[in-house]
Amino acid sequence: MSILVDEKTRVAVVGITGKAATFHARHCISYGTNIVAGVRPGKGGQTFDGAIPIYDSTAEAVAIQRANAVLIFVPPPGAADAIGEAIDAEVPLIVCITEGIPSNDMFLVKERLLHSRSTLIGPNSPGIISPGKTKLGIMPSYIHRPGRVGIVSRSGTLTFETVLQLTKGAIGQSTCVGIGGDSVHGLSHRDVVRLFNGDPDTDGIIMVGEIGGEDEEDAAEYVKRYVKKPVAAFIAGTTAPPGRRMGHAGAIVSGKKSGASYKIAALERAGIAVAKNPAHIAETYAAVAGLGPLR
Repeated sequence: MSILVDEKTRVAVVGITGKAATFHARHCISYGTNIVAGVRPGKGGQTFDGAIPIYDSTAEAVAIQRANAVLIFVPPPGAADAIGEAIDAEVPLIVCITEGIPSNDMFLVKERLLHSRSTLIGPNSPGIISPGKTKLGIMPSYIHRPGRVGIVSRSGTLTFETVLQLTKGAIGQSTCVGIGGDSVHGLSHRDVVRLFNGDPDTDGIIMVGEIGGEDEEDAAEYVKRYVKKPVAAFIAGTTAPPGRRMGHAGAIVSGKKSGASYKIAALERAGIAVAKNPAHIAETYAAVAGLGPLR
């Protein structure tokens, strides 16, 4: 079992004829992802690689191919509209890879999501993968191993680092979710932790966070109240100066509560084991889960 996606998920790739979308769609297909449609206005009636039909709109892909997830590769000026079109089409899962969507656009998207049937991962996300089943995104699939640890992260690079450490230690993953590093995004750490907590095939959880916002603190409060599964975490940005953005648009210390030390303290108060170094994330999880030393 996994959360949000599995081998039956029917995916439409929005912007499929673009360079990045073409490259990653092919890798998703080779991994086993069930891509049933592409979407590109003006390209309706054509096919992708001679096999996958392309439509002018997401609504057509949903109506004709019964797509229940979209993977969005659209440049920043049009990405919010692409998300909005998927919301209008009542697509259950929207995964947006695009980085640099204007915050004002995303505030409008967030408002629409509140009154919709859609769930958004991203933007500025590497996507989501259920190892051995399906992937919707840009993650290197070869580092993943099927298993029972759920990962939720704001950082794509640190997601890959965490996965590689686990896989080298013979610890597999149930689902890995990159929620995205922008300040305005869809699913939060708390949302994903809640899903993992309810998944009988996820035995433990790893959270990877960073400075900025209060996402990790909210998740820590949820863990403290409801989660009995082992949880480990890492917070990036311990040396970041206040008021300066570091990497992601959301990674800026704008107050005491958004700093790394405050986040780490909140996690530890919730009983979450926090790795002090990114190289020790898997070791920290193995210790709190009682798995012993990694090989």
